[in-house]
Amino acid sequence: MIRQLAKILTLGCAPVAANAQLADVSCDDSARLKETLTQVVGAERHGMGLRDPETFLEVWIKRSNGEWLIVQSYPNGTSCIVAMGEHWEDVVSGPA
Repeated sequence: MIRQLAKILTLGCAPVAANAQLADVSCDDSARLKETLTQVVGAERHGMGLRDPETFLEVWIKRSNGEWLIVQSYPNGTSCIVAMGEHWEDVVSGPA
């Protein structure tokens, strides 16, 4: 399903930033991408954090089958899927 999402986004997305190094990067308006991930794909945002002062990363997971995506968001309102995969597993850290 995630690979199908990448194909859907490729058909109607904003162009990928020139400095992107991944061939499979798919970008869209941040609000539209979030809606697609939740409504079409059935994914949930699992975590988030700042990459740098102007770049925000989110991990999205489709719990029904373990597929995952990493979405990078920019201040201009654009978000890009920069990585995706399968077999997500939550790891709970115990005391060291």
